[in-house]
Amino acid sequence: MSSPAVTPSPTTPAVLAIFALTYLGIAAGRVPGLKLDRTGIALLGAIAIMIFSDLPTGVAVGFINWPTIFLLFGFFVLSAQLRLSGFFDKVAAGISARLGHPVRFLLVLMLVTAGLSAFLNHDIVCFVFAPVVAIALLRRQLNPVPFLIALAIASNIGAAATPVGNPQDMLIAQVAGLGFGRYVLWCILPVVLALGSAYGIIWMMSRRHLAATVAAPAVAKCSPRPFNRPHTIKGLVILALVIAFFFSPVPKEIIALTAAGIHLASPKFRTEDLLGLVDWPILVLFMGLFVVTGAFQTTGAGQDAGQWLARIGLNLHSLPLLAVVTAAFSNLINNSAAVMLLVKLTDVTHPPVAYVLALANSFGGSLIILGSVSNIIVVQQARELGVNISFRDFARLGVPVTLAAMVGLLAWVALMT
Repeated sequence: MSSPAVTPSPTTPAVLAIFALTYLGIAAGRVPGLKLDRTGIALLGAIAIMIFSDLPTGVAVGFINWPTIFLLFGFFVLSAQLRLSGFFDKVAAGISARLGHPVRFLLVLMLVTAGLSAFLNHDIVCFVFAPVVAIALLRRQLNPVPFLIALAIASNIGAAATPVGNPQDMLIAQVAGLGFGRYVLWCILPVVLALGSAYGIIWMMSRRHLAATVAAPAVAKCSPRPFNRPHTIKGLVILALVIAFFFSPVPKEIIALTAAGIHLASPKFRTEDLLGLVDWPILVLFMGLFVVTGAFQTTGAGQDAGQWLARIGLNLHSLPLLAVVTAAFSNLINNSAAVMLLVKLTDVTHPPVAYVLALANSFGGSLIILGSVSNIIVVQQARELGVNISFRDFARLGVPVTLAAMVGLLAWVALMT
């Protein structure tokens, strides 16, 4: 669906310059001489749009897709409540107790990680699981590197199984108006195939390198939260009800906010503790990029870019090409930024386009360390325990896993279309 051409305004050069600088900064991940990260860069880009364009403040803020922001916030609170209840630590400890057979341990680790990542904040899953799993492996004199990489990869793949698995897929589902059930039916098979191939590849390439190269830390640097059974049950029941209500006509953001409100009115956990675990940088990153890409769209440059790409043979209406471009962009400029751009250049109201965009950005996040925030979290958590996961270590497993997942996705697209 093509949008009508927009007559360039006097501020079009400024908007395009800000857009280009913002995305270059996000691709680099930093600005020389400054302590900015990607969230700060996106926020500065939004501020610059409001200063240097003729767009009224109300219009600029109106570019923000608030239902997506509210949905994200609601799920962050749901995840925070379960984290404070000790649920994640309990599950991580339970997995780590099954180290008698490394091949089975890897399977359980990847299945549980993928399953939780499909419904909860996969960054929190990685943040909590990584140190617990690493310490348990080191104490058994097993090399934690392949298992930690498998943890990150499973979280990326599993997050694609539902439209609430990661922020990018929430955005795609909201913009495209995707139903929860239809999304799962279309995407579950590619996810299962990707997870299965990832398990096989990681085990085959790592089974001869399982001897630990560093000693276990004398004192665990992670402090597990005490397990609270009643509040864990409460959190899981509310999560199940949220998913059930997603099959109703009630807007998803209202359902998520209602659940968050119930948790905020908690007799056990303080509001500041729950809100302290909300991933505010992700929310700010999305709001900043909404403003920058919304202003970019008003210039008509997005439509022109799509037509230019089609002329040189890169037609983003081709689902296989869209899958490859999405995976590549996800590693070049961060998968959140890639999705924010591509929803402006493609017709996500066509469900197969939305499904491919959701799956490809999630699968592509396993390629290299910088492909996903979950990867970075796992690497940082491991480093604090004296375990070094190098760029080469991650790419050695991430590249073949991503290629296998993408081949499976392309085969599924060919079959379905």
